[in-house]
Amino acid sequence: MSNTEAQATEPAEFAAFFVQHSRGEAHETVSDEFHQLLAAVNEHGRKGALTITVTVEPPKGGMDGSPVAISIDSVLKAPKAAAPPSIYFVDDHGNATRNDPRQTSAFDVRDLPTTKTEIKDI
Repeated sequence: MSNTEAQATEPAEFAAFFVQHSRGEAHETVSDEFHQLLAAVNEHGRKGALTITVTVEPPKGGMDGSPVAISIDSVLKAPKAAAPPSIYFVDDHGNATRNDPRQTSAFDVRDLPTTKTEIKDI
């Protein structure tokens, strides 16, 4: 085939290749991950990404016309729920504590005596 014939040839559709690759497993996996991504973005209101990588590798010592190995990999980066922060103080030793180290703890807290009082209707 001459260079002119090669240039005139239409490229095959990637979608058709993708659906057939690995008996359709790659397409099913990426479709499922895309569905997960849409749900996570909708739920958390933050962006995410689905990266699809197609790797084409020639055989070692291969010649022109030798078969190539094609693999498809995907990476899903869906947003997750953010854990709410907790508030801590840092003490004199550099440790996190729930108690304010500047607050004195010398209070003698006692329960006050209670008396029963009747509430009268007016």
